[in-house]
Amino acid sequence: MTDDVIGVGIAGFWHVHADDYARDAAEHPRTRVVAGWDADPDLGREGADRLGIARAESLDELLTRPDVAGIVVTTATADHTDVIARAIRAGTHVFTEKLLAPTVAECEALAAAARERGVALVVSLPRLSEPALVTASRLVDSGALGAVTYARVRIAHDGWLGGWLPDRFADPVAAIGGAFSDLGCHPAYLVRRFLGSGPAVVTAAYGHVTDKAVEDNAVVIARYPGGALGVAEASFVTTPGAFAFELRGTQASLLFGFGREDLIAKGGRFGDGWAAVPLDERGRSPFELWADAVGGADLAAEIDDNLRTAIDLTRFVVAANTAAATGGTVHIEEEERS
Repeated sequence: MTDDVIGVGIAGFWHVHADDYARDAAEHPRTRVVAGWDADPDLGREGADRLGIARAESLDELLTRPDVAGIVVTTATADHTDVIARAIRAGTHVFTEKLLAPTVAECEALAAAARERGVALVVSLPRLSEPALVTASRLVDSGALGAVTYARVRIAHDGWLGGWLPDRFADPVAAIGGAFSDLGCHPAYLVRRFLGSGPAVVTAAYGHVTDKAVEDNAVVIARYPGGALGVAEASFVTTPGAFAFELRGTQASLLFGFGREDLIAKGGRFGDGWAAVPLDERGRSPFELWADAVGGADLAAEIDDNLRTAIDLTRFVVAANTAAATGGTVHIEEEERS
């Protein structure tokens, strides 16, 4: 391992994205995957063999390897707090699958510990860097839509219809929830991007199409203090898979993914009919942000923004899960809103 190449360890093969992040590391010019570990020896052995890397017998062994400067955390969500905290104490940089941690308090503690220790801690929020979302965010920020009064984001796949999503994703303890705690994170942080970080009221309806112990269909509504509404939807039982968003403002509207895989706009400067909107370039991905920061780039402001978004995401998911479990509404006090 040369001085300009960052050795990466895979901490956990529980999540289906473990191999995806390993591929990101293999393709990035500054990172190489060198070892892997999982608390389940079978998962650890299978994962390491599949990637052709060394297998660590324990997390401590992974964190103390001289060729591991950072880890990718793809354990069960319930294990994030312990694994990430131990990595931070060891001075090991951390890139983690969402959610950062199961509770807001744990998220805040991890973020504070990382800053104090000088560890680059970045959460995977990849949709924010995709061209359609970069373009939509720019248009919202520029006022091209006027005041956004409604934002709906839906993401879905056929994981439990097609049989490719592991049953461990249905463990309400390990996964800390179902479709919304996993896939629903994406629409949740995108609604936040379009409407802001501070919904006042959250309601949720979770459905069970399959016989799993957790929801496989979810619709969450967030009401903002100014009256705007955000709708975040997720499903493990939709075929074909779907990603779509709808933004409605006082002057114009944007649509993506409703029957056509491009961004279209109507109203205001876009005219009276639906018109295609040219897409901006892809933004820096969360993994690229992390790798560049570990490599020495001064990206503290971007990392702080990533962590604020991740903490707000946990707040949103916790509120949604509570609302669905109680059949009521969850009020988020003003002082809790970032």
